[in-house]
Amino acid sequence: MIRQVLAVVVASFVFVGAHAGEVVRLSEPVATTNTTETFGSVLDEAVPLVALVDVGAGNVGQTVRVEARVSQVCRKKGCFFVAVDGDATVRVSFKDYGFFVPTDVSGKRVMFVGEVIEKELTPEQAEHFAEDMGEASAAVAPGKTYEIVATAVRVPKG
Repeated sequence: MIRQVLAVVVASFVFVGAHAGEVVRLSEPVATTNTTETFGSVLDEAVPLVALVDVGAGNVGQTVRVEARVSQVCRKKGCFFVAVDGDATVRVSFKDYGFFVPTDVSGKRVMFVGEVIEKELTPEQAEHFAEDMGEASAAVAPGKTYEIVATAVRVPKG
């Protein structure tokens, strides 16, 4: 009984904290340096997102190692983000929902590796993603889209 009450109290604090503007950190980094934290698995160097030219059909099934700026992040859990570099924009999710990034990574330059996939977003899914980010984005519009399912993400500290 005490464990159940404690679990409810802890869950309440987590839920309230996420909505009070606090940073949510549901995953611990797998590697850290003085300036970065890496989530998922260890990473090597990457190319700018814009260097992929067409994040889409020509890259489906390819594993890419990318550097880009996070324009938006899921504010509830950090379970996805939208990466931009020049005119290139892509939604980045995480393999098997296996890790999350801190919810304060928006605006930061990150490095990630993952597989490019083609996906059909329903209007309901697009609305859900936009709600989780707090705003709409072309990267979460209904219809055929491409995204990168990341196995690792490196973010700057602070």
